[in-house]
Amino acid sequence: MEKLSKSSNGKTLQRVGKNATKTEVKQEPRREKRLLRLNLQCLLQKLEAAKDAPKQSVPEDDVEYWIGIDLGDKKSNYCILDRNANIVAESSLATTVTEFGEYFKAIPRCRIALEVGTHSPWTSALLEGLGHSVCVANSRKIGGGKKNGNRKNDKLDARSLARLLKADPTLLYPIQHRGEKARHALVLLRARDATVRARTKLICTVRGLVKSDGARLSRCSAESFHKTERTEVPEALRGTLEPLFKQIESLTEQIKRYDKEVNRMGKNMYKETALLRQVDGVGPIVALAFILTLDNPRRFAKSRDVGPYLGLIPKQYDSGESQPQMRITKTGDRMMRALLVQSAQHILGRFGKDSDLRRHGLKIAARGGKNAKKRAVTAVARKLSVLLHSLWVTAEVYEPLRNSAPKEKVA
Repeated sequence: MEKLSKSSNGKTLQRVGKNATKTEVKQEPRREKRLLRLNLQCLLQKLEAAKDAPKQSVPEDDVEYWIGIDLGDKKSNYCILDRNANIVAESSLATTVTEFGEYFKAIPRCRIALEVGTHSPWTSALLEGLGHSVCVANSRKIGGGKKNGNRKNDKLDARSLARLLKADPTLLYPIQHRGEKARHALVLLRARDATVRARTKLICTVRGLVKSDGARLSRCSAESFHKTERTEVPEALRGTLEPLFKQIESLTEQIKRYDKEVNRMGKNMYKETALLRQVDGVGPIVALAFILTLDNPRRFAKSRDVGPYLGLIPKQYDSGESQPQMRITKTGDRMMRALLVQSAQHILGRFGKDSDLRRHGLKIAARGGKNAKKRAVTAVARKLSVLLHSLWVTAEVYEPLRNSAPKEKVA
């Protein structure tokens, strides 16, 4: 006998029983067949559209050889393939501008694959200047012998690069290097970062050595640490630690000179930093580093692509029903990612101004959990990278509470 489930006001909500179950079982295969038919029609339409699309000429006719180069610090291995994917030659050469220029000036135009690394920027620029077509491979994505087998050496790596380039260049996940001007300007920021790290390490060393003798230095900023009263240092350690105080003072002065140069570059050479500095927590260093790291904002079709580029999205290792929660990828520029995290910490801190970014981060932190604060900082850093790119491209005036403001009703 059928049963009717009724609410408190007497209206029928759901029919349960044998007849209802049979009806549902009959309807499910119909839905599946209808869905299958729609998916098949969609697939056939895509295939027809691809058939009618204008065919692009395969850019292989103008080259005779495909070369894979495994760049080393002192020596680089290369492998040359012909049109039939046969190995024509393989050997090594010194990783110097002179030897690379002599070798590849004499070779006719060809396609060259090399892995991204310390020497890849100048190598790719040199080879392109000689008329060759260069593909810089992302070594983190293509893997190698360490993961795929027990044999790995430079000779086999060069062979793999050449064969992947011959088969399909997209298998190399090609990357684009920054321009020479941006690379040279970034050296200033990297030098400043190294100087700051060195000063921090020396300060921690001095504090630790003083603690080991039963004393403790008073709290102060890193900029004024060298002005610490020497009476706070145990008398037995003053003579030994005085050279470290002088070294810290020298590093502090050098950091100030770097900061002046950063401000000068931002005002005179990279005026678009003013657009980025509208955001609370973004100073001259973060703004300049962001512009130099991305180099060309048009490289990204959408602002949302900047987060993955800087390694601020979680890894994925999904398989079937398994979807484990993983840490962020940490790909891209490490210094830029650290600067964005510092800005995010300021936005979420007690001195941060009210904004959509701050509210978004506080909402995530309020969920609680073991790593709620860390997740909030990472989420704000990712959203900040998207916002900075959008401001750079559109040149709009920043509105801190744009998404939180009440929307006006259109009559």
